[in-house]
Amino acid sequence: MIGEDRDLLLRLLALPTAGPLETADDVHLWEAMQLYSDAAEGFGLRTVHLAAAREADVLRPDVPAAVREAITADPGFLACQPSAVLRVGDADPTVMFNVHLDTVAPFEPAGFDGVRFHGRGAIDAKGPAVALLAGVRAAMADSAVGRDVSVLVQAVSGEEGGAMGVFGTRPLVEAGFHGSLNVFCEPTGLRYLPRSTAAMTACVRVAGEDAIDDRPHVGHNASVLLGFLAQHLAGALAGRVPDGQVCVAGLHTGHLHNRVYGTGELLLNLSYGSTASARALGDAVETALRDGLAEFTARFRDVAPFHRTAVDAAAITHLVWRKRGLPALPPQDVPLLDTVAPRWPDDEPAFTCDAIWLADVPGARTAVLGPGSLAANNAHARGEHADVADLDRFSAVVRDIVVRFARNGGT
Repeated sequence: MIGEDRDLLLRLLALPTAGPLETADDVHLWEAMQLYSDAAEGFGLRTVHLAAAREADVLRPDVPAAVREAITADPGFLACQPSAVLRVGDADPTVMFNVHLDTVAPFEPAGFDGVRFHGRGAIDAKGPAVALLAGVRAAMADSAVGRDVSVLVQAVSGEEGGAMGVFGTRPLVEAGFHGSLNVFCEPTGLRYLPRSTAAMTACVRVAGEDAIDDRPHVGHNASVLLGFLAQHLAGALAGRVPDGQVCVAGLHTGHLHNRVYGTGELLLNLSYGSTASARALGDAVETALRDGLAEFTARFRDVAPFHRTAVDAAAITHLVWRKRGLPALPPQDVPLLDTVAPRWPDDEPAFTCDAIWLADVPGARTAVLGPGSLAANNAHARGEHADVADLDRFSAVVRDIVVRFARNGGT
């Protein structure tokens, strides 16, 4: 990365680009996309797409409920979250790189001390995005790049906030913006990960009646019921599939101490690496919930403060799927990447990213590859950072991928 790359990264880090699923603050994704596109055009790429997704392309049954609800509530939800596609060359075969410019909240100020960049998105994924451009620029010194093969860069919104790429990456892939080799730029420690999990979100809702603290038996105690179910589901679902994780997430009924809350909800996030695992997890959630409700009723039926809750538990508790039906990227061979980066160990869990949208594309080889680590670089946390040395190494890997792709005729 040269001086102008570092300047670009600092300008991107200075822009708050958390989307409306993450924050109520102003969203500056248009400015970020324009900055990024202008920088790419400065060394020979051309912008072939810069727009927000259309509502008609997004409102589908498998789109997470949070996204569908946001579109319904705010007509400007999609309009403030564009994606860009940059290209060099018109020939096939094509190598495509995908990187997201949206971030999580809260915003953190940008900084650079000569060795390390600080700020929201430094590693996830504005730093890799700029390093990606530097690598493509270096590869374009080879005359085969742009003449014999093409390079596509997807710079997307809608990766964070639980959007799962449904209004960023997915519409671009469906429009044909992909290649025979596709690399998704996420922190992997420069190991290539040839698979990606997807996730589904289950919401267990209790819709009972409140009561005053002096007469707790009169109402339904959603706190006790959901607390019991959280423990039961955790035990019943943990380790259910070998290629996924179960996260018992938010549980909420209320904040006050002097009342019994009759309503509340419990969230479960369940990742999976295959359609079969998704089906098994979905069935397991429904079975475990029925069993948990039956066990709660048997245990608390004769406990006076919770008798009504126990008797009515099955009637006032409902399962709602907030996210379901998304594809997972199955394991695959990507021979070219074996020549430039070590492979992610088969026994190490994968993670979820927008690479899932290449799962069903014929003839496409896909992997996840990027600098740094989600944990060690504090992605999604306070103190997010990226070291120049790591970004430079990623630039070199990108250059090697593109050059080898061109010299091998796209294989």
